[in-house]
Amino acid sequence: MTEPATIPVAGTRAERDLLPDFCTLPVIFALLVVGALTVTVMWLAPNNSHGWRGYSVGMLFADWLALVVGVALCKLRPLLQRLPGHAPYAGVWLVMVLIVAGGSALVHWIDGAMQMELLSDSTGTFVSYNTLIAALLGAALLRYFYLQAQWQTRLAAVTTAQVAALQARIRPHFLFNSMNTVAALVRVDPEAAERTVEDLSELFRAALGEHGSRDGTLGEELNLVERYLAIEQLRLGERLRVRRELDDLPPAFPLPRLLLQPLVENAVRHGIQPLRDGGEVILRGRRERGNIIIEIDNPRVGEPTPGGHGHGLDNVRQRVAYRYGPRARVLAGPQDGRFVVRLQLPEENHARTDR
Repeated sequence: MTEPATIPVAGTRAERDLLPDFCTLPVIFALLVVGALTVTVMWLAPNNSHGWRGYSVGMLFADWLALVVGVALCKLRPLLQRLPGHAPYAGVWLVMVLIVAGGSALVHWIDGAMQMELLSDSTGTFVSYNTLIAALLGAALLRYFYLQAQWQTRLAAVTTAQVAALQARIRPHFLFNSMNTVAALVRVDPEAAERTVEDLSELFRAALGEHGSRDGTLGEELNLVERYLAIEQLRLGERLRVRRELDDLPPAFPLPRLLLQPLVENAVRHGIQPLRDGGEVILRGRRERGNIIIEIDNPRVGEPTPGGHGHGLDNVRQRVAYRYGPRARVLAGPQDGRFVVRLQLPEENHARTDR
């Protein structure tokens, strides 16, 4: 008896990856925006006596501090990550406060040494004010990063649960039909029966999650699709016709497991089976402007049947968005009397590999 696959806990990754990646442009941009907004709000205060010159100097000072903080946290992040519990956030907050305090003291000293007279406050007042502001804003910013990390952890848990449910779901009617096909072929065509059993075992291996939740490859997923179609071809015969237009696709492209096979299964189940004379399923794939484009095209039989082209597509959309980010697209709908599902997956290496 096969033991159920173990599904990794999504929180494990979050515990190892508490802090945001301070080396990325979005985080650096967030630091710059917070600094600029702080200077702007202080300059707009009713009791502010500084003019445009003071605003420009303050903006330059805040952006400089934001960049220094970002670079420092980028370099120190691996060390801070090793701290237990929520201590990494305390470490980040302390680094931010110390850098602002040290930078403020340095800038005040330079202003006095060069006699620029840009700063009217004493060293102690200037440093203490800036340090207090940095402490408050740093705490608020880190709270935002913490909530964002928690949201990503919950999203990872939901995605993992959906993958687990997809892996655990084997349609009984498909299994029974496949076994009946094998039984019918055993005496007539033993070799075809053996191939069908091998194809079915590969589908079971993928569906039961033998490989865990790690990514597969496009080549592996297309091979799984071919095994599924081979089984359905024996069952449906000439009613199922498949056209393949897969040009220049990289077999090693990382792809979440069981992403394409359910879409092809939907195309056969809702586009071919209801038709007396069957129809043609078209599989298209190509590279286009730095993206991998994959299309599953099947006949459209009136309105979708209950459970057809609905929850499965939503599941694919969520998995694609989580794995590849906002540049990925999953489009589906009627087109020239047929139903077409189109996946646009960014090919560049900075699509997340830890999802």
